[in-house]
Order: sequence, then C-alpha cells, then structure tokens
Amino acid sequence: MKKSKILLATIFVALIGLITIAADHIDAPSASGTSADITDFYAFQGENTDNLVFVANVQGLLSPTATTTASFDENVMVEFNIDTNDDKVEDLVIQAIPRDGKMYFFGPYAPSQTGLNSTINEMATKSVVAISSSSAITSSQNGMQFFAGPRDDPFFMDFAQYGEIIGGNATAFNNPGADTFAGTNVLSIVVEVPKSEIGGSGTINTWVEAKAKQ
Repeated sequence: MKKSKILLATIFVALIGLITIAADHIDAPSASGTSADITDFYAFQGENTDNLVFVANVQGLLSPTATTTASFDENVMVEFNIDTNDDKVEDLVIQAIPRDGKMYFFGPYAPSQTGLNSTINEMATKSVVAISSSSAITSSQNGMQFFAGPRDDPFFMDFAQYGEIIGGNATAFNNPGADTFAGTNVLSIVVEVPKSEIGGSGTINTWVEAKAKQ
C-alpha cells in the first residue's frame, strides 16, 4: 500500500448535468509550473451517452517549445473524486499516477480514507496508457477509456478585456474576444467511465485534487 498526502488544496466541485467546467490558472505559487497545478476540470456526458468523461488539465501556459519537454511529476497523483449521495464526501475515486512514460489508473473504487490524505489500493482495478507527446494515444481497458499527454488549452478567457471591465473602462466583453490562452498548452488526463460504475443515472458531485507522495 502506498500513501499520499495533498499538495494542492485547490478543489473543483461540479454537479453533473450535461457539461460542467471549472477553471483556474497559476494562482497557487507553490504548485505553479508543475503538474500539481490544476488549471481546468471538465465533466461531461460521453459520445456514448452511457458514459461520463472526466478531464483534468494541469501545468498550464506551456509554450509549444516548453511542451516538448514537459512531463507529469511522478511524485504527484491526480485524483478524481465522486460523491454519489450528496454528502460532499467522496464515495469513489479514480487515481492517476505517472511512472516511466506511462499513466497508471486505479479505480473507480471506494477509498479506505477520505479527505486530504489518500491511500492507493494496488488491488483495485488498474489500467495503463502510454503518455503521448503528440498523437492521441488512448487505451481501452476494463470498460473504460484513457488518455494522458499534452493538448492545446481549451479554456477561453479574454483577460485584457476582463481587466478593462474590472477597472471601470468597459462594461462588457467583446464579441468576439481575444483568447489569452491561444497558443498555449496543458497536460491532460482524460478518463471515460460507464455511468454504471459510478452511480448509474443519478446525480453526482465530482472534484479533482493533486496529491503529493508522502
């Protein structure tokens, strides 16, 4: 059994409907520039409507040049948390851990402990996908699909216009706006899982955490 503790106390809570998005970029100095820095969390129904897709993007604002050498920190686990009974405590987790050019996924399974500390149950369902630096290498195992690697940052925000609005110099965003994140990349971890594995058709709460090896 391996134990991990939390590194980044940034948690994104989402109530699953059709699509839910939570975003944040580089406002946690201790994690900035590392794969512990969660930039975005997406949860949405898959093309196969019997599935849900979870996407955690980390290490944002990578230039194309920096992307070629960027890698997931092997001391950081990304954990998808799923609350099936609306008590705001995780009932299931899916854990993603990088090792030697591969991403190892455990779960979904009921964790032995909840909150800031996590234990990896190596007897839980495990799936592996190669970490891609270019093409979308995916893996389908145990009825789930996975991807890990760099991707264009999908989040859109016009920070310049936002600054003008906050400063009282504008009253609204432009249409179209200017994408501050255009040309920058993130490292993405993607999991597609059957709804039957995480609570069926009921409503769930979900959030993602980055946790450092103890």
